[in-house]
Amino acid sequence: MTFVLGVVLFALGIGISIALHEAGHMYSAKAFGMKVRRYFIGFGPTLFSFRRAETEYGLKLIPAGGFCDIAGMTALDELPDPDDRKRAFFRFPTWQRVVVLSAGSLAHFVVAIVLIYVMAVSTGLPNLDRQPAAVVSKVQCIPGIPAGADGSCQAPARNAGLQPGDQILAVAGIPVHNFDELSQAVQSRFGPTEFQFERNGQEHRVSVNIVPVPSRVLGGRGNKPVGAIGVAAPPLGPAVTPRAGPVEAVGHTLSFTGTMFASTWQGLQGFPKRVPALLDRINGQNRPDTPISVVGVSVLGGDAADFGAWWFFLFLLSAFNLFVGVFNLLPLLPLDGGHIAVNVYESVRNAIRRAFGRANGPPVDYSRLMPLTYAVVIVFIGVSLLTITADIVNPIRLPQ
Repeated sequence: MTFVLGVVLFALGIGISIALHEAGHMYSAKAFGMKVRRYFIGFGPTLFSFRRAETEYGLKLIPAGGFCDIAGMTALDELPDPDDRKRAFFRFPTWQRVVVLSAGSLAHFVVAIVLIYVMAVSTGLPNLDRQPAAVVSKVQCIPGIPAGADGSCQAPARNAGLQPGDQILAVAGIPVHNFDELSQAVQSRFGPTEFQFERNGQEHRVSVNIVPVPSRVLGGRGNKPVGAIGVAAPPLGPAVTPRAGPVEAVGHTLSFTGTMFASTWQGLQGFPKRVPALLDRINGQNRPDTPISVVGVSVLGGDAADFGAWWFFLFLLSAFNLFVGVFNLLPLLPLDGGHIAVNVYESVRNAIRRAFGRANGPPVDYSRLMPLTYAVVIVFIGVSLLTITADIVNPIRLPQ
């Protein structure tokens, strides 16, 4: 029951975040005098709506986003109403248009910062440095696997020559930065695999035969086969730092937010490389290093609530908001960042034309950008469907 409540609460948190995103666009546009015609949460058929002054507010059937309809967002927007033409988006200065387009992401950033502050004063912030490196503490037999008739046991790491104190740098050519990443890389593979490690300041390479074992042997759920090599991590630090006072938490919040921004950007850069591994997860492999959808992150939120790890619940929700905020600023149509890029391009182009005594050029013809926009949309939809499928058939779960 607590798990279901956690899923519902996390989904509700996502819905509120989306509503605030669109509210950021709406209120900033209204503040500059632009005409906001509609503010809706969801897509598809309208469940209900009401009009207040010049804006229609409502809720639609499919809870997969929302939109804020500002008159004159592009040159393709028809403006039969004289008031629409007078207060159209494109008539306002570029800096105001950029502020309105950025306001959605700014709303996500504010939500994330507030959640991080709440963590700092209530549960404590996650200790992101509890595993500074993938250093092997012990090389051992794989626990829970009985020895053979000759008394030998499965110890692939020891058989390959790994020793306590070795720092694993990469698995199958993929860098690992801590023991969690090492575990994810090992558990998703079977058979001879190249390991790069450092010992006494020198780098070495060795082939380790990763063997399949039931996931319950490694503390997971059920008997799904996962890879193991028989190494142990050094003792972890606390999962969360001590709670801070209201004033002290401000500094902790700013520092932690900066760290999360950097991690979010690194995650976005590595996102394309992780997409193909979704097929492995759909086929039943344990791949916690793959992308995750709103379905999957809601399941993790339910696990966090079920285990009483509310710090992780808040951490996930703040990480979600940071990711969506940064992702939405990428210079790709139909994202807000794509619209920002078009408006900045128009401003720079017109400044250059005026410098040579020429009139401003016409607005960018969005119809010429539609093929590229459709291509981006198709990719987004494809990745989303693939990720949602993986999160339904083989969701990433917190270990019991």
